[in-house]
Amino acid sequence: MADSSTDTETSADLNDYERARVMFPDYMGLARGKYLPTHLAPKGTGHCVTMYGLGYDRSMVPAPGSYLLEGLIDLHATMDPDTVRPGWEDDRTAVAVADLALHGEPFPYSARQVLKNAVAAWEGHGLSPKVGIELEGYLMEPDPAAPTGERGAAAWRRYANPRAMVYGTGPANDPTGVIDDIMTMSRRCGFRVESINAEYDESQYELTLEYGDALATADEIFLFKVMARELALTKGLDFTFLGKPYAEISGSGLHVNVSLTNGAGDNALSDGAAEDGLSMLARHSLAGLCHHHRALTTLLAPNVNAYRRLQPAQLSGYWANWGYDHRCVANRVPDVRGAGTRIENRIGDGAANVHVAIAAVLTAMRLGVEGEMECPPAETGDGFEEVNTDVCAPADLSEALDALEADTTFVDALGPELVANLVANKRAEWDRFIEAEGSFDGEAPPTPWELNEYLMYH
Repeated sequence: MADSSTDTETSADLNDYERARVMFPDYMGLARGKYLPTHLAPKGTGHCVTMYGLGYDRSMVPAPGSYLLEGLIDLHATMDPDTVRPGWEDDRTAVAVADLALHGEPFPYSARQVLKNAVAAWEGHGLSPKVGIELEGYLMEPDPAAPTGERGAAAWRRYANPRAMVYGTGPANDPTGVIDDIMTMSRRCGFRVESINAEYDESQYELTLEYGDALATADEIFLFKVMARELALTKGLDFTFLGKPYAEISGSGLHVNVSLTNGAGDNALSDGAAEDGLSMLARHSLAGLCHHHRALTTLLAPNVNAYRRLQPAQLSGYWANWGYDHRCVANRVPDVRGAGTRIENRIGDGAANVHVAIAAVLTAMRLGVEGEMECPPAETGDGFEEVNTDVCAPADLSEALDALEADTTFVDALGPELVANLVANKRAEWDRFIEAEGSFDGEAPPTPWELNEYLMYH
């Protein structure tokens, strides 16, 4: 990540377009929304709120906030015309991210609203959260051996780029030019790409955007993921950001990098007088992240498949620890100090709701600061066989939901409505998995149920 932040340039004149594609993240982080004629777009539009009880398989549960048993009422989505940006589909379509309201009040189950609340809580301390996102994913191509008409996971295989290598660039790593297209379109749409490169395994890429204000960054990565997948689809390919779609090769992460700026514009995580250059604010923040590790994991790894990636010695944030420039910890503090000082949380994967993921990290940090929690020692072991803690990520989604509900301090600080909705929906999701597969073994390959449930959406 870069050492300095620039404001996101997203503005476009709505009147220059024929339609606006107005989207918002649902509880799963999926892009819901409508196309609206531009003369009607500022008024917003209604959506059935019961999507907040809708599973990947279109089953419905009466989760809190879904109003399934109260008439399946409407909520209202309204976008800010000042945040409109050029779309990627064609020259006549603009895109925007909407806020949600119910009965004229902000919808408390909304991921975007919960992130707004998390930012406001830090602003109450006179600090502004700055966030940058590192995103990893696999390109896929159609599998010619798949049965005719197959639409599920069996229809796809890993994209063939056998000359690819970690930190690779150019045609050997991107033979169809889809990555080049993503970079070109990002510039047109105002997405502030910092870097893109081939990642560790064949067909895997890392896509990093510059950092900025937390809400603007979340909106940007939310739209960027939609764009990347849709551009791949136009080439007959697809992107998956699922945490562990393939056995015996690397998982894909979503790393949340956070710094905090004070009223003078200085990085409040930095202290030049401290031996390690970290302020007490930074140390309390790290303590909060470690203390609330298990609850936090549930929001950053919110599906069955995520717990195949979250295993020991996988560089995935399994252990509740932190370290100086150490990639085997959950919370890494890179070497850069001064304006570039940041905490990088490495737990999440790209199937997480990015607005919720950022809000969860900010909330755990804030609780550490407000509680003046003592920071545990930095990890100095190798992170593979030697670690300095016995606290780790939950073993599976069911255990993770238990851990989240048990951490009532964290739940109350983040947003009890959102958590109640998520838990109800995810317990139903877990039940569907168990009915199909019987049990979960985190060291086993992904099951057909997981791939058919998640791959087309993440």
